[in-house]
Amino acid sequence: MKKLLFLFAVLTAPCMFAQQDALVFFADKEDVATSIANPISILTQAAIDRKAMHNTPIDERDVPVNEAYIAAIKGAPGITVHAKSKWMNSIYVRGSVTNIENLVDDFAFVSSVEFMDKDLNFGPITTSPPNDKFAIENQSSNNIIYNYGSAANQTEMIGTDYLHENDFTGEGVIVAVLDNGFPGVMTNPAYSHIINEGRLLGTYDFVDREVDVTGTGSHGINTSSDIGGLLEGSDPFVGTAPNASFYLFVTEDGNSETPLEEALWVEALERADSLGVQVVNTSLSYREFDDSRYDHDYNDLDGQTTIGARGGNHGFDKGMILVNSAGNNGSDPFPYVWTPADAPGVFTIGAVNSGGAYVSFSAIGPTVDGRIKPDVMAQGRQSAVITQGGNVSTSSGTSFSSPIIAGSMASLWQARPEIPNTRVMQVVRESAHLYNNPTDQMGYGIPNFEDAYNALVNLGLENDFRKEQFALYPNPVTTNVNVSFPEGVSEATMTVYNVIGKEVLNTTISATKNSVDLSQLTSGMYIASITSNNKTNSFKLIKQ
Repeated sequence: MKKLLFLFAVLTAPCMFAQQDALVFFADKEDVATSIANPISILTQAAIDRKAMHNTPIDERDVPVNEAYIAAIKGAPGITVHAKSKWMNSIYVRGSVTNIENLVDDFAFVSSVEFMDKDLNFGPITTSPPNDKFAIENQSSNNIIYNYGSAANQTEMIGTDYLHENDFTGEGVIVAVLDNGFPGVMTNPAYSHIINEGRLLGTYDFVDREVDVTGTGSHGINTSSDIGGLLEGSDPFVGTAPNASFYLFVTEDGNSETPLEEALWVEALERADSLGVQVVNTSLSYREFDDSRYDHDYNDLDGQTTIGARGGNHGFDKGMILVNSAGNNGSDPFPYVWTPADAPGVFTIGAVNSGGAYVSFSAIGPTVDGRIKPDVMAQGRQSAVITQGGNVSTSSGTSFSSPIIAGSMASLWQARPEIPNTRVMQVVRESAHLYNNPTDQMGYGIPNFEDAYNALVNLGLENDFRKEQFALYPNPVTTNVNVSFPEGVSEATMTVYNVIGKEVLNTTISATKNSVDLSQLTSGMYIASITSNNKTNSFKLIKQ
């Protein structure tokens, strides 16, 4: 027995000292009540105003991580701190298994750790050079003489030109682009209007911790051009929100592929939220890493498990619209959307060609828990983009269908900025051509932003009605239905009956916890009754 134990120790000891990545969660925060009572101490006025407009609560998640805790962890033997998340009250660290596990015992404020190697498999580490996740996007073409028509198709296909014709071009809306780099952005002519008008509000590289956002590639220049790019002259170009204001953040490290990039992405989301950002575009996704032990399998991509999905859901809950590319792995053995595109709070965008047909590389749904993904589609084959040199070109990938939609969301939201993110996202879904018959390849299909605009305008009458009545959305519903509360009502009981009158669900809801999970119900028609203060509203509810 001693020999066996000795052999086990010899085999495992070297791995116990190998570097691992992990989240370290803290038990509490400092001065929570004081910070919430004085939100300007932790948020910008723009962020406070946006949250107030949409009744988004300012809560403990908005309070920063305790810097004294972080400093203490930095001083622990063999531990390096790489990122932090106030929403999850955690930091992302690297160190040996033993040193990371010791943090729980050594520091009373550490509540738990979560290793990126989910099974802590002490087998050989499989490493390889990072794959070029932008391989499809980098296949550029310059053999076409471009004119305004090169950007017109991708804009007119989804009706965003209608928004522009009505002077909704993203003015007053703050957009953040999270990507791998924006080299030369300050001198690129396609961005001169943004810079000259003071609409580039800030930049930051979360990988290298500096304001310079050159990063490790020009992918960010290409993607952001489809939102805010503008060129006049012989080879013009117009993005889908040319008058929006922007933050440019680097979260992707082109030199490696690790879950740290997910943590940096969440950290950037938190920064964006605190700065009052309304729309975020991310043309990045994660599943396979340099260390295969960290890989996400299909079960992990349930919209709740990965760091990216958790952060995305927090960002959605905080009132932002997070637009994310579905991914370019539709033709791979694993064709499903990667994270954070798997999150229910993330608006996931797939790719079609110039004629509106599904493109085979576009990642598909459903998620492992049966939710529809992608949400909607836009042109992702031969999309018009601006290059690092300031020229109009074309490139392919869901990386470009995503910002085309993100800019359109910004221009749409300009029309009704008081409408919360949940409703804006839903009217865009409902405008899509496959809304009543979604598919695994195209989700709800190609949206029509003219129809979405008209729906938002009509919400004026609906909102007046909602001052006196409850309302349900979305309807039809796939998983969760949300309840809009009338003024002066904070709590209610929701009861759901099947078509023969049998009660199938009864739950208490509130104005702040107004989402009800209906995933356990079979498809069909139900009657939902909501009662409060002896007042009942009943609705026909369709479960898909």
